Amino acid sequence: MSEPRANPSALDRLGPLLLLVPLVAMLCCAYLQVEATAGLVLLVALFCLGLFFRSFERSRPTLRQVMPTATLAAVAAAGRVAFAPLPDVKPVSAIAIVAGATLGRRCGFMVGALAALVSNFFFGQGAWTPLQMYAWGLVGYLAGVLSDHHALDSRPALCAYGFCSALLYGLILNGWHVLGFVRPLEWAPVLAAFAAGLPLDVLHGVSTVGFLLAIWLPWGRSIRRVVAKYGLG
Repeated sequence: MSEPRANPSALDRLGPLLLLVPLVAMLCCAYLQVEATAGLVLLVALFCLGLFFRSFERSRPTLRQVMPTATLAAVAAAGRVAFAPLPDVKPVSAIAIVAGATLGRRCGFMVGALAALVSNFFFGQGAWTPLQMYAWGLVGYLAGVLSDHHALDSRPALCAYGFCSALLYGLILNGWHVLGFVRPLEWAPVLAAFAAGLPLDVLHGVSTVGFLLAIWLPWGRSIRRVVAKYGLG
């Protein structure tokens, strides 16, 4: 199911920027050993988030287009809070994937980003919030891209992406931590830092697969009915 057709050309121009710029900035800062690398990457992520939100606002979506996105973002945020006692067992990635696959890449990004922002009013806002917004938004955005190419039609492919999306989220957040706090920035301490976070990333991936298996079919059918009924496609 394609996303609401509200100024798609702006989103098409913005997509590669959202996908590539923060990651390229992270790699370049690490390679060049730039001081204050974490701060620079944070500014780049904020810039890209600002561009995306501005593009979404300028597309002037109708209320009936906004409501499914806002509802899924609220459910994802509430689910993250509800599972707070279980580290890295969160439904946010799964819900962002469902949103991207059924409502389109734009809505997938918004659900992931808004869920991170809203839930951090409970967990605590900080410099990590924009990176979490970007990472979870990217998970939803990529789900929309893959769905457009029918790459999530099979259950094994869906589960594979769900697991890998958690690793992508961990790569972005752990990479930002490494740039900001690991010194010297050499292979041994960098690999040790990523290895320390790997078990939690794997747990995040397994839980994301579990949530996807539970909600993919019932939620997908319900959302597609809403899309068809109100002409959101």
